[in-house]
Amino acid sequence: MKASKERSAIILAAGFGLRMVPINMDGPKALLSVNGEVLIERLIKQLKEAEIVNITIVVGYMKEKLAYLEDKYSVNLIENTDYSNSNNLYSLILASKYISNSFIVPSDIWCKENPFITDNQESYYIIYDVQNSTEKEFWGAMTGIAFIADRDAEKLRFSLETVAKHDDGKKAFWEASLYENQKLWLQTKTVPLDSVTQINTFEDLRKIDEQSRHLQSEAIDMICEVLSAQINEITEITALKKGMTNRSFLFSCKDEKYIMRIPGEGTDLLINREQEASVYKSLKDTGVCDDIVYINHKNGYKITKFIPNARTCDPNNILDLKKCMAKLRDFHNLELQVEHEFNVFEQINFYESLFKVNDFKSIYNDYDEIKEKIFSLSTYIERHIQKRVLSHIDAVPDNFLIFNEEKEEIRLIDWEYAGMQDPHIDIAMFGIYSLYDKEQIDKLIDIYFDNNCSKEIRLKIYCYVATCGLLWSNWCEYKRSLGVDFGEYAHRQYQYARDFTDIIDDSLQ
Repeated sequence: MKASKERSAIILAAGFGLRMVPINMDGPKALLSVNGEVLIERLIKQLKEAEIVNITIVVGYMKEKLAYLEDKYSVNLIENTDYSNSNNLYSLILASKYISNSFIVPSDIWCKENPFITDNQESYYIIYDVQNSTEKEFWGAMTGIAFIADRDAEKLRFSLETVAKHDDGKKAFWEASLYENQKLWLQTKTVPLDSVTQINTFEDLRKIDEQSRHLQSEAIDMICEVLSAQINEITEITALKKGMTNRSFLFSCKDEKYIMRIPGEGTDLLINREQEASVYKSLKDTGVCDDIVYINHKNGYKITKFIPNARTCDPNNILDLKKCMAKLRDFHNLELQVEHEFNVFEQINFYESLFKVNDFKSIYNDYDEIKEKIFSLSTYIERHIQKRVLSHIDAVPDNFLIFNEEKEEIRLIDWEYAGMQDPHIDIAMFGIYSLYDKEQIDKLIDIYFDNNCSKEIRLKIYCYVATCGLLWSNWCEYKRSLGVDFGEYAHRQYQYARDFTDIIDDSLQ
């Protein structure tokens, strides 16, 4: 029996689809081609086949590429403008007023048979037929498809808002709202494992459609060329945590594991890739950085060997700090040279010019006053620079990889901003990224200098804390102008500029 015409559907299609790297760069995941059909169009057709015509789609990432669906299928589009900072629970809240005898459907699934043709009048959630599953396995058995009867619509709306009020509410999946006392408050309906395919990764797409045109990728082609491999030899592709500027993924090829970096949106304005390549050339055979297999000095694509069992530095672990500051000091003592410098004051002006395009102004009322104070510090800094060498600039805890704990091997990664500078700037960068207070920054300085830092050099590092705080605050303001908000991190960087200019003023009096 077909579903009633009074039924409706909400399709959630706002997210980045980050796990699809390297093939999610050109459009929303909902537009992937699978077996000759566009994912979201197949879903819409299946809904209409079940006589469901009232369809709402929540869009966000590259929303303009989904706009054609309004005219082609007479659907209603709602925009999630905060898609970069939220998960699909927030998307469903935006469409919650439309919940009434509604199917809730993710846009990244391929349904073998039409799951919407049913006479079931009660609310239910569709899960895979997994016997005796644990709670963790149960979450993995969830298809993402649910039907919410009108009598339960208000309950779901209330639950969505309740979950959203939690600290991590924006990051939650909408299914979190279906739990009451750690149990689902609606019934489940099981389906065979092959009836609904979730397409979250490159590997998922390849399994269901080896001929999909979306499997073609510049990144994959580059891997094949660099490693002299066939596409079927590139396996186990797994997206890594999205960085502030880049996207990276882990993959296997010929029994070896590698990481490929794909530069993020707008990085062509921020990073000189030829300079980055020259830095890696200078670092070759020093044992300081990770093992670079390939770097493209034009587009920034990079392949490195994967370091197994590696972890990043814990900025709250004193043993880690001692290890990493020793590594940083040893690197500085190599006194490596490149032809370009990182001029922090020029970069402050550069980032400011980017976010002030189209009259986009700083969110801080005292910006001009703070900037003037920061630039006045240049005289003191110059007077106390002892040497200029290749410096990392972005020497933050996340960029120290610790592995082989017995031998205490450490590698510094991500050298995009590196250039000639006073090496003591790296100490300040580590501290402000770690969101240290003054006492913690002083402790960091003591560790690096083995309790032998002069008052003048300590004050110079304070100057770098203030200066680099403004630098990264401007970087965050530029990113904010593009719609990417770094929240507390951004505000804390500006606060370093404010607080440490005051500390320096007091110290110089």
